[in-house]
Amino acid sequence: MKVAVAKFVLLSCSLAMMGVRQAAAQDEKAPNVAPVVALDECDPTTFNAALGPDFCKNVALAALGFSTTLSDLFAEAAAGTPNPNWDFEPDTLKIKKGTTLVVNNQGGEPHTFTEVKEFGGGFISGLNDGQEMAPECKGGFSRVEVARTRIIQGSQRQITGLSKGEHHFECCIHPWMRMTVEVK
Repeated sequence: MKVAVAKFVLLSCSLAMMGVRQAAAQDEKAPNVAPVVALDECDPTTFNAALGPDFCKNVALAALGFSTTLSDLFAEAAAGTPNPNWDFEPDTLKIKKGTTLVVNNQGGEPHTFTEVKEFGGGFISGLNDGQEMAPECKGGFSRVEVARTRIIQGSQRQITGLSKGEHHFECCIHPWMRMTVEVK
């Protein structure tokens, strides 16, 4: 009986060690993930009055007075001082080839995370501060290429397969929301 228990213990330990080695090997092969956050502080009262119920689902800081009204958003963009609280974080990122970008929209309204050749304006001219629209943003959500880059409030988008080099991403709605990713 003692021999059977000893064999069972040895077998269990061997299987456990194999599992540890297997897990370690999988961890070495697991893809790297780089988090990106889309932020905004839309004012639910003014945005929803103009754009429809539940368009702005701001639950973060609006109740404390840290929100931007729809008219202020347009006025600040027109003055060339777009709201810095509407942003992708981080602004720049260096990653290894094969890393997956996971972009989480923690803001109150939809954004896009659209790769562009060069930064430019978005598809809402009043938010462009006179910049020419980036070609990749033209047509807005009527183009599948733009629509598939949309990130709804509380959701995420994963970007995989980025080639080596520099990549530029912007929100085609709020074009000052920009990020540069360098892939090594």
